[in-house]
Amino acid sequence: MQITQTTIQFPDIQLQTRDAHKLRGYFGNLFKEHSPLLHNHYDDGSARYAYPLVQYKVIDRVPVLVGFQEGAGLLVSLFLKIRELDIEGQHIPVLAKNIQQKQCTLTVNQQLYNYSFKTLWMALNQENFRKYQQLDEAERGSFLNHQLQNNILSFYKGLSFRTNERIMVITRLEEKQTLFKNHSMLAFAGQFTSNAYLPEWAGIGKAVSRGFGTVSLIK
Repeated sequence: MQITQTTIQFPDIQLQTRDAHKLRGYFGNLFKEHSPLLHNHYDDGSARYAYPLVQYKVIDRVPVLVGFQEGAGLLVSLFLKIRELDIEGQHIPVLAKNIQQKQCTLTVNQQLYNYSFKTLWMALNQENFRKYQQLDEAERGSFLNHQLQNNILSFYKGLSFRTNERIMVITRLEEKQTLFKNHSMLAFAGQFTSNAYLPEWAGIGKAVSRGFGTVSLIK
């Protein structure tokens, strides 16, 4: 299945990885009348629980917006209107911005793809965290493999891609602590191998609209 992906980068601006949620807040408010895809809330205030089709990231300190399908078209339509960033009251003029739109083919096949996490992967909700804590090291590896399989399936489902092929995953991860909504959370850094193709800088797992779980293909 082919999908459309749009990426906007601001190469002259340097931010911290933790600033990704501030990008989301700024753009979601600035263009709130355009689409709920920009902030994942409808006009009545209810949350849009589907996979985020517009994601806000800071990758290697560069602010990045990534859109898929309808979100990809939305970013193109707003590109020329982006003239500054407002990060907690700091107005940063946009002197340069790059946009790229491409077609990606989602597939699960016999080829193995190696990925790294460019931002921390939040794999566990509260219930899964309790289960994870009770496992030994070998069991934890299998548990995370299974979580990642589910996350990839959720990504595919969010883009209306269905596959009958079994998704295989092998992770090579290390535990990290991160702040999420002012709470310390367990997250993971590292790499994984899978027979599932994921577009560059797609987000998987929890809080992907805020930049978590961004994957990059190791070439």
